[in-house]
Amino acid sequence: MKRRFLKKDLEFYKEKLLNLKDDILKQMRDVMEDTLMKSQKDTAGYTMQIADVATDSYDRDFNLSLVSSERDIVLSIDEALKKIEDKSYGVCNMCQKPISKTRLKAIPYARYCKKCKEKLEKEENK
Repeated sequence: MKRRFLKKDLEFYKEKLLNLKDDILKQMRDVMEDTLMKSQKDTAGYTMQIADVATDSYDRDFNLSLVSSERDIVLSIDEALKKIEDKSYGVCNMCQKPISKTRLKAIPYARYCKKCKEKLEKEENK
């Protein structure tokens, strides 16, 4: 059962997704630049304490994991944009029922309705 959004609804979600994607890509660039600058400083001949090295290593790993998570969101956004183009946007990947507009406004790249997402999370936590 596919939900038929009005053209203006699809344009609203498309704009929301594109803006979100731009924001995330900018954040990813900022984090990567910051991490790269810090790495270059670290290797520029500075003598560092062991604790500083450990902290910097942790920060670098943390930043890279953030970028990885944000990359996954960008991929989900791209998938949602493709669904807008083929008019299948807003349909749960699992049960094929419509995803609520409230959920899509909060998470415009949602792949699952709330019920199916909760079911998946329960299975992941077993």
